Amino acid sequence: MSTRRNFLKTAAVTTGAVGATALGSAHIYAEEPKKITWRLQTYAGPALGEHVIKPSIDAFNQAAKGEMEIQLYYADQLVPTGELFRAMQRGTIDAVQSDDDSIAAPVDVSVFGGYFPFATRYSLDVPVLFHRYGLKEIWEEAYGEVKGVTWLGAGAWDPCHFATVEPINSLADLKGKRIFTFPTAGKFLSRFGVIPVTLPWEDVEVAVQTGELDGITWSGITEDYTVGWANVTKYFLTNNISGAWIGSYFANSDKWAAVPEHLKTLFKLCMDSSHYYRQYWYWGGEAQLRVEGGKLQLTTIPDAEWQTVEAEAQKFWDEIAKTSPRAAKVVEIFKKYNALMVKAGPPYRY
Repeated sequence: MSTRRNFLKTAAVTTGAVGATALGSAHIYAEEPKKITWRLQTYAGPALGEHVIKPSIDAFNQAAKGEMEIQLYYADQLVPTGELFRAMQRGTIDAVQSDDDSIAAPVDVSVFGGYFPFATRYSLDVPVLFHRYGLKEIWEEAYGEVKGVTWLGAGAWDPCHFATVEPINSLADLKGKRIFTFPTAGKFLSRFGVIPVTLPWEDVEVAVQTGELDGITWSGITEDYTVGWANVTKYFLTNNISGAWIGSYFANSDKWAAVPEHLKTLFKLCMDSSHYYRQYWYWGGEAQLRVEGGKLQLTTIPDAEWQTVEAEAQKFWDEIAKTSPRAAKVVEIFKKYNALMVKAGPPYRY
């Protein structure tokens, strides 16, 4: 027997079932979030990239669990290194690992990226300068004035030494040497007769073999062995013009803004893991390969003569300081920091 009460009860159950089905369907057929895909190009070739960036990118892709994937490209694979900044601005690529100097970043602090002569003595100087002496805020300010690119952070790489075909035992031996190096380092070294040469990274080894280059001032001994340059050069100069390369991560601003906060945090953690790995990889490699490498003979310019190079660097700093108030501020920080380290004494400065 049908009653009004039974009818209402049946209707309620039916409506509930339909509602549940509708809700279930909506849940099942809702569009899944689209995976974010980036193309990131590094300054490094494949052999070097295996150490300076690939482990951290592999870790990011694994931890992102399909929400985001970073496709890694090596030196000059998509864009010539000198055009990386503009390509990133245009969105041709999404992110870059390099120094400001090499990618021609249009900011007044770009000259300090890479190897700014004698600004650092050890790799730990770089994170201290950025996080305790104000360089981080200065870089953020500088890149905040440029549309389309976001600076994400800096870290330290290896020191800058000469690896050459002929031995360097004095400053006179530098004259006329055609050397592959970084833009600012090249400008400084030209004061001592060095002829800076710019080439695609992958062409350097062949250029040494054919005599187009007399040597390389682009790295420490760890990279000389890792990338094969120790196979085509014979000598390694123990004097260096900088204790650590300053490199950074950058991203296209629109692409960075579209990344969820948790993935931004993950990417920065992976940047830090790369910075940490390089600290001990280079530090251990520089010492071990000097002693046990077997391919390169060590040479040294006497301290008294090398001091003239360090003195010239101070003049170079003062010239750069005149280019902008912000550049002057960076130079002042370098001076203050290095003076403090000298006063602190060993092991900070010897």
